[in-house]
Amino acid sequence: MIVTSTPRFTQIMREVWRPLTVLFVWDVIVTVTYYILPFKAPSLPLTLFGSALALFLGFRSNSAYQRWWEGRSLWGLMINASRNLARQARNFLPDPDAADLKRTIVLRQIAYVNALRCQLRRQPADQEVLRYLSKGEADFALARVNIANGIVDGTGRRINIARENGWIDTIQQSAMESILVDIANAQGGMERLKNTPLPNQYRFFPTIFTHMFCIFLPIGLVETLGFATPLGSTVAGLMFLAVLAIGDDLVDPFANTVHDLPLNAMCRTIEIDLLQSIGDTPPEPVQPVKGVLW
Repeated sequence: MIVTSTPRFTQIMREVWRPLTVLFVWDVIVTVTYYILPFKAPSLPLTLFGSALALFLGFRSNSAYQRWWEGRSLWGLMINASRNLARQARNFLPDPDAADLKRTIVLRQIAYVNALRCQLRRQPADQEVLRYLSKGEADFALARVNIANGIVDGTGRRINIARENGWIDTIQQSAMESILVDIANAQGGMERLKNTPLPNQYRFFPTIFTHMFCIFLPIGLVETLGFATPLGSTVAGLMFLAVLAIGDDLVDPFANTVHDLPLNAMCRTIEIDLLQSIGDTPPEPVQPVKGVLW
C-alpha cells in the first residue's frame, strides 16, 4: 500500500507511459489525416458516450473500492480477534502447569495469520509461519489443503485439552471458541474476496468501451482543437484510462502489489502484540520501503 501523501512521478510514469504513448500517436495520426483529408464528425454522440462511460467507470471503481475496504475491515477484525485470543489465553490459563499450552496457543495464532497472508497472496508458507510451529505441528498443518484452517483446528483442540485437564471451565472454553469463530468468519470473508472476482461484465465491457472512447475522442475534437488535438485528446483519454486502472488496482486487495493491503505490516502488528502479551521480545514494526508499506 502506498503510504506517501504525495504521488511519486516515477511510479505514475511506469503505470501510464504505454497508454499515454499509444494515445498520443493515435491523436497525431488523426490530426495529420484531418489536415490532409478534412472531415467533420458530430460531437453529440461522443458527448453522450463520454457521459455514459464516466458513470459506468465510476460505478465500477466504487465496487472495486468496496472490495478493498471490506478486505481491510476483515483484517481489522482479525487483528482484534488475535489480541482477544491472546488475552483470554493469558487470563484463563494462569496455572503454571498450563504455561506451555498458553504459550503454544499464542504462538500458533502468529503462525496462523502469516499462513493466511501467504494463502491470500498465493504464496507458499514462509519462515514466518514455520518458526512459530514445532516440527510435528508444522507437518500436520502443511499436510492440509487449507494450511491456515489446519492451524486454527489445532488451536481449538488445545483449548479442548485445557478444558479436559481442568485448567478452564466450559464457559471459558465457549468464550475462547467464540473468538475462533470470529477468526474463521474473517478468513472466510477474505477467501470469498480472493476467489470471487468482479463479474465478467464489470471487467470486459468497461475496458472495451474505454478504449473505443479513446479511439473516437480525437476524431470528435480535431475540428475544434486543431493542432492542439494530440495534447487535449491524450490528457482527456488518459483520465478515463486512469479511472479504469483504479478499478483494476483495487479489485483484489490481496494481490501483493503496491496498491494492495499491507498484509506484512498487519501480521507484524499481531506478532508484536501477541509476543508482548506473553512477555517475549517482539520484532520491530514493518517500515515503508520507498513509500510502500507491504
